[in-house]
Amino acid sequence: MYNETVMDHFEHPRNVGEMEDPTVVVEVGSSECGDRMKLYLKIEDDVIVDVSFKTLGCAAAIASSSQATEMIKGKTIEEAWNLTNMDVVEALGGLPEPKIHCSVIAEDAIRRAINFYRKDQGLEPWK
Repeated sequence: MYNETVMDHFEHPRNVGEMEDPTVVVEVGSSECGDRMKLYLKIEDDVIVDVSFKTLGCAAAIASSSQATEMIKGKTIEEAWNLTNMDVVEALGGLPEPKIHCSVIAEDAIRRAINFYRKDQGLEPWK
């Protein structure tokens, strides 16, 4: 059902776990399937210098969370904001159609975290 890349991220997730002294922490969930993701970002000068996550969900949700964190680490918040769930799906080499929604929690978490950071900096949230 899942390709080798998805299984690798599921069995050996990158950047998993809690972070000490993050700049921002958010938790998002999917009402569609019950998956939950907690995202930790450390941001310096608008650059994501460290990222970690904890996801409770299926293989697709965990793999998507892992892949997304790899894709935003070292990026500016603007670059991270522009990452879509379909970018994550493409980087994973695809997900089965019924599991595409599992990649949405990563996009949601990243965008929510960035907007919390922007608010904390006295800036307007992005839409």
